[in-house]
Amino acid sequence: MFELSQDHEDFRAVVRDFAENEVAPNIAKWDAASYFPTDLVPKMGELGLFGLVVPEEYGGAGESGDFTSLCVAIEELGRVDQSIGITLSAGVGLGINPILTYGTEEQKQRFLPDLVAGRTLAGFGLTEPEAGSDAAASRTRAVRDGDEWVIDGAKAFITNSGTEITSVVTVTARTGTTAAGAPEISAIMVPAGTPGFIVEPAYHKLGWHVSDTHGLTFEACRVPIDNMLGEPGQGFKQFLKTLDDGRIAISALAVGCAQACLELATDYAKTRIAFGRPIGVNQGVSFQLADLAVMVEGARLLTYKAAWLKDELHAGRRSVAEVKHAASIAKLYSTEAAVSATRIATQVFGGNGFMEEYPVARFYRDAKILEIGEGTSEVQRMLIARGLGLPA
Repeated sequence: MFELSQDHEDFRAVVRDFAENEVAPNIAKWDAASYFPTDLVPKMGELGLFGLVVPEEYGGAGESGDFTSLCVAIEELGRVDQSIGITLSAGVGLGINPILTYGTEEQKQRFLPDLVAGRTLAGFGLTEPEAGSDAAASRTRAVRDGDEWVIDGAKAFITNSGTEITSVVTVTARTGTTAAGAPEISAIMVPAGTPGFIVEPAYHKLGWHVSDTHGLTFEACRVPIDNMLGEPGQGFKQFLKTLDDGRIAISALAVGCAQACLELATDYAKTRIAFGRPIGVNQGVSFQLADLAVMVEGARLLTYKAAWLKDELHAGRRSVAEVKHAASIAKLYSTEAAVSATRIATQVFGGNGFMEEYPVARFYRDAKILEIGEGTSEVQRMLIARGLGLPA
């Protein structure tokens, strides 16, 4: 029977304590001001959260860490606030992971130690204003000029891309044309502060107010040829692989959201008095909370099954196809469950649920993006159908 180890549960307690003491007392203030708490990131680094899937030589946990531990951390941070959860999820899955997986030793030594320690953050530039789920339609171009790439184009909705401690953003760009006439997509690292690398003003978002999110523009932006990540023309495949892992991490974030809603709504139903008794005695409320408990349990099991398969793949005991299929199933179910959970919790709170002083209002705003980022629900259904062997 699948279950988390005692080490995982002990780690969960450590992260929960951190979230409740370092994040919870401040999050309402940060959210209202759309403030990114830069000083929190090194504290997360000191706790080892950014290094859970990174070898010891770069400052990571090595053999004592795994992908399941990362999901535990994301869930627990997301249970208190989704913005802080996505900061970790994107920082590792979209910032660190591409460099760790495809980078040269020099690139790893240059960037990973500071990223793992939380001294810096990295971003992942795939989405464009006219190329979201159709990532292969990227219009950003990189043209070789001597020993440099000259990058022109734009990226949209990029997390951790404009903070005071952002060190690098890896972007996909067209670097040529294949023999079949298709665009050759490569991945190139662009350090923060490079001339021609323009960070646009932060988005005014529905939710995730504490998460750093910007559009990026590249105007004759020059970086060394050695800043290519991996092989030429492999950028699209690399980023698809990165998204597979990211879907499991987003599932963990969704579990945290749903768990928070279950706890908040259940506590409220026990203490809110209407017509002389707690509202939780009414089946109209209690049945909704029962349904919510089932959704949380299902989402958590699907998420940690996918995380376990990811760790088993790393050990050579599972296939890529198994992990991809499980990741899409977990992402689809968990994120849609999280959106339903926020709706149920807000309904249980009634008028108070519409007030920003209650956390359920923040979770309600934050949840919708879970069904969109890292591949929409529609994309997940397409991938699941393919995994069943149906025609593409």
